[in-house]
Amino acid sequence: MKAWTKSIAINAPIEDVWKFLDGSLAEMQKIMPQVVENKPVKITEEVVGSVYRQKYKEGKRIAEYDVETLEYTNTPDKKKLKVGFTLANMFEITAFYELYKINEKETSFTYTVTNHPLKWFVKLFLMFATDKVVVEFIARVKKVAEAEISR
Repeated sequence: MKAWTKSIAINAPIEDVWKFLDGSLAEMQKIMPQVVENKPVKITEEVVGSVYRQKYKEGKRIAEYDVETLEYTNTPDKKKLKVGFTLANMFEITAFYELYKINEKETSFTYTVTNHPLKWFVKLFLMFATDKVVVEFIARVKKVAEAEISR
C-alpha cells in the first residue's frame, strides 16, 4: 500500500472550504470537475456508513463506483471526512480530508490518499506513483476557496 499526505494553509474560513467536500454536487465539482454524478445509495444518521454512487469522467470514459463514508467529524473548529472506494477492481483507495480552523479567516487543510493494489501485477504500477495528484488537488482547493472569498 502507498500513502501520500500534503497540507496547506488556505485563506478562507473553515466552513467555506468544507462546503466543497461535504456539500452539493455543484460545490464538489468546483474542486473535482471529473465527478459528474454523486447519488446517495444508503444514508445513515451518523453519516459514517453512508454510500454514494459516483460517476467519474476520465477523457471520454465514465467510470462508476460506490464511495463509502468511513469517518466523519463536523465541529466548528475541526472537520474530517474519510471515504473509501474500489477502483476498477484493482485498487482500494481512501481519501481523507482534514480541516482545522486556524482563525476566523484561515484554515489548515490536510489531504491523505492511500492506494492498496488488489492484484499482484498492479503493485508494479504503484512503484512509479508520485504525490503529483495530491499536490495538484490541495493547490486546486486553495485556489478555488480563496477565489470565492475574494469575490
